[in-house]
Amino acid sequence: MRRRQLLAGLGGLGVVGGAGYVALNGVGPADGLPLTVRTLDAPGSTAGERTLPVPDTPTVLDLFATWCAPCTEQMESLTALHREFGDRVAFASVTNERFGGGLSAADVREWWVDHDGAWTLGHDPESDLMGELGAGGLPFLAVADADGTVTWTHRGLAAESALREEIRAVL
Repeated sequence: MRRRQLLAGLGGLGVVGGAGYVALNGVGPADGLPLTVRTLDAPGSTAGERTLPVPDTPTVLDLFATWCAPCTEQMESLTALHREFGDRVAFASVTNERFGGGLSAADVREWWVDHDGAWTLGHDPESDLMGELGAGGLPFLAVADADGTVTWTHRGLAAESALREEIRAVL
């Protein structure tokens, strides 16, 4: 039994250590960016594809899931900041949830409408974007400058004031 506890503890350190790298250093690995993700038809978004970060545009990336309570809470700040900066900064929220077995694109759209989403809504079931950003959990935010360089990342619920400061830094 002790061996199992030791292995579980070491595995946990790997996850926490990786997340700590991102938190302490501000940016995670992003060599494979930009990526193209599928987009859903929803308020502020059209069905199709979107390159992220958006070329030649400062971009806020929000990785979320509909089941994630902090993700739901983060939407309030994102909505306010989109109203403030949406004419100069691209916003994209991307879920990696797989459709089927009780969750559909319509369910995600309904969640989006219920939480006042009004910008690009992406779907990345293979978690390619999450992997490129080194996201170890949700919610996860990233800010990229107009050159596509990720300048800031944050795992967990971010303060609106902190995200605002990071957006201003890339304008």
